[in-house]
Amino acid sequence: MKRLIGLLVAMLLVLTGCTEVTETTPAVAGKEMSVHFIDVGQGDSILIKAPNGKTMLIDGGVKSAGKTVVDYLRTQGVTKLDYVVATHPDADHIGGLIAVLNSISIKEFIDSGKVHTSQTYEEMLTLINDKNIRYTVPKAGDTLALDPTVLVDVVASDENASDNNEASIVLRVAYQNISFLLMGDAGHAIEEQLIQDGVDVEATILKAGHHGSNTSSSLPFIQAVRPLATILSYGQDNKYGHPHAEVVDAVTQVGSEIYGTAESGMIVVKTDGVTYDINAKPWTGIGATSSITPPKSGKVELVSLDLQAEIVAIKNNSNEAVNLQGWQLISVEGNQVYNFPNVNLAPGKIIYVTSGSEAKSRGNSLEWTKKQIWLNSGDPAQLKNAKGDIVSELP
Repeated sequence: MKRLIGLLVAMLLVLTGCTEVTETTPAVAGKEMSVHFIDVGQGDSILIKAPNGKTMLIDGGVKSAGKTVVDYLRTQGVTKLDYVVATHPDADHIGGLIAVLNSISIKEFIDSGKVHTSQTYEEMLTLINDKNIRYTVPKAGDTLALDPTVLVDVVASDENASDNNEASIVLRVAYQNISFLLMGDAGHAIEEQLIQDGVDVEATILKAGHHGSNTSSSLPFIQAVRPLATILSYGQDNKYGHPHAEVVDAVTQVGSEIYGTAESGMIVVKTDGVTYDINAKPWTGIGATSSITPPKSGKVELVSLDLQAEIVAIKNNSNEAVNLQGWQLISVEGNQVYNFPNVNLAPGKIIYVTSGSEAKSRGNSLEWTKKQIWLNSGDPAQLKNAKGDIVSELP
């Protein structure tokens, strides 16, 4: 799919009687820039290859997607990264960056600065420090020097935000007439503030905020962006119901085409600054397939996590009983660990680990603690076997 932006702009100026049209210098096609929306399932990861050859990776999906991201970078001939951007510290954005940090040379790491207590975030910061990588926390209005012909503007960033998503670094990347607005997980509050402040959010390509959740991409904001194409980065059959119908309706109302990683896999946008091409078919919302599947042990896995009721369900999918002694259930955000007792989990059976004031050990339920463990926003869970291997994760 190709679009000739410069010609349309010139025609519009003529039709509206603009007297300055003879003084306007039309964009001239330059070297190619490509923006790769990597299929990491329910998460985000974006690679930018600038015309001058420099590279930027924005987020890396969950930990289990790290190998996919590294392998993809290598297929693209990326042996070093000039910038890595962690938009915010949620596990589905920074988890895969651990593998990237361990595998590829990085010149500068751009972080939201939002303080987080998860093991993944602490591991990420430790690696950045150990490898002596330049570490920067940007402010709205900053510009990242990726390429003299490409403007990379930080349009939102707030390390003091009360919510991880609202701390998201939002980037607008412009190469002559073609621009990209990359929203991270920024929600309605940031969208409203950007419009109120008169920030230029208009863009050719929009990476919708928060995987197509209705907490982002309000109709007034989509109308302000006026995207010709919208990218949804999400996992097939995710438990959140992404993308939400309200977002699809809003994007459709402005005439934007939709593309989804769950349906198309890797989505690559190539542009010479005047035209752009997308290597995928528009989203249909049906028949979606994703190359990333939730990590499973083949025997035992996390099947549900109720943050409010403080109940975690673990199922044995094998044909043999599994002894859980030495296994651990980890609250990633709270950095808290439950060590399983000497208990056997029969084939096909579920065991529940309970916490909070209603926690109890009875029947197929185990009591962790009477204290609250999971009562927070989006706390991921990990299940480790007796060898210390992560065999299952939620989300």
